Amino acid sequence: MVMMSEIKHIGIFTSGGDAPGMNAALFAVAKTAQTYGIKVSGIRRGFEGLIDNDLIPLHANQLQRSMHFGGTMLKTARSDRFMTKQGQEKAAQTIQQNSIDGLIAIGGDGTFRGMLCLANISNTPFIGIPGTIDNDIAGTDYTLGFDSAVNTAIKCIDNIRDTAESHNRVFLVEVMGRDSGYIGIYSGLSCGADSILIPESDDDFTYLLNKIKNYDSEDAFIVVVAEGDDLGVDKVSAEIRKVNAHIDLRIAKLGHIQRGGNPSAQDRMLGIRLGVLATKALIGGESGQIAGFCNNKPTLSPFDNVVKKQLVDIELQRLLAIFCG
Repeated sequence: MVMMSEIKHIGIFTSGGDAPGMNAALFAVAKTAQTYGIKVSGIRRGFEGLIDNDLIPLHANQLQRSMHFGGTMLKTARSDRFMTKQGQEKAAQTIQQNSIDGLIAIGGDGTFRGMLCLANISNTPFIGIPGTIDNDIAGTDYTLGFDSAVNTAIKCIDNIRDTAESHNRVFLVEVMGRDSGYIGIYSGLSCGADSILIPESDDDFTYLLNKIKNYDSEDAFIVVVAEGDDLGVDKVSAEIRKVNAHIDLRIAKLGHIQRGGNPSAQDRMLGIRLGVLATKALIGGESGQIAGFCNNKPTLSPFDNVVKKQLVDIELQRLLAIFCG
């Protein structure tokens, strides 16, 4: 195992979907490494850049001025080439050519699965930082970008409610989250939604139809639908019209607007804390771990465990029955 004195050069990249707070994490890694006299190189466009040897030097003072921006200054991409043996071998060659002693990867489960593949052909130690708005990574209570995405969704839903109230309309609002209902349940409950549909719960759709079949009110009716829900907003719309054909119904898909914008204070702090934790772990000889915070305590969890999807827990699902049942 590489020990503290052997780490001279760290490579870092962001991969998969962008998430607010990634730039704060990059800054924290560069700043921490600087205190140990360690060089940091940014790898542009994730695994694509690792294959193409697309590296740039990272300096803490430069990153300090961009940590409040959303997205990622290193760019990001999904790489089909890395899924091939040839692509992985080229990535390993880039690591060797640049004398990189350790890697830090910021991303979601696809990024971490990629790192496990790379570990099969490279002995370079690596640490992961969970960066995804979906909050679907085990081993940490919250992932980078989740809080910002929820705040963006809340603002949008609040705005939609204004026009829904003015027209006595029913709105189906689709939020992101892939196969996870975290954004849906957090934004929906925080906005006082009348119904919330998430992939993890089978009862919420029955609750919705029972509530809306006799709906005849001058109040708005807001339904938040997580994009991973089996029905989807279009099918939900069709089913609603079957039980109540007289309502004025609209669909709003928030889409990628939830990924953009400056990170919230929580995501900036989370990025800083995860960046420091990941860098110190790598310098201290750890490898194959994800940096996270559970119960506000720093934790390191093996990659094999964290690539399993984190589902909305039972306590949150029970809230649906109370507030949307």
